[in-house]
Amino acid sequence: QVQLVASGGGLVQPGGSLKLSCAASGRIFNIYDMGWYRQAPGKQRELVAVITTDGSTNYADSVKGRFMISRDNAKNTGFLQMNSLKPEDTAVYYCNAGLRTVGSTRIENYWGQGTQVTVSS
Repeated sequence: QVQLVASGGGLVQPGGSLKLSCAASGRIFNIYDMGWYRQAPGKQRELVAVITTDGSTNYADSVKGRFMISRDNAKNTGFLQMNSLKPEDTAVYYCNAGLRTVGSTRIENYWGQGTQVTVSS
């Protein structure tokens, strides 16, 4: 059984920073892409940032220059550093990982449980 646990959300004032973490555990053979998505009330879930195994990154235009995605492959953990936060960044943030479990040849998609980020004064 594989589990992704997201943490680090909270309430922050506009202009502030937060760092989200996503820890993957279980019988993991290898993690490929790791990403962060968010879903605001009444809106569809959208991609925020993604990072590949070799460290290549891609960001939504709305967060470029403010957010930075990273990963620690040795600890099966991903991160999202969020700076210069705006009220429109308010959403539930979900981590996502494509990975292979021990004994499997398939790459499967896993989701974390979500962590609330609220940007408000």
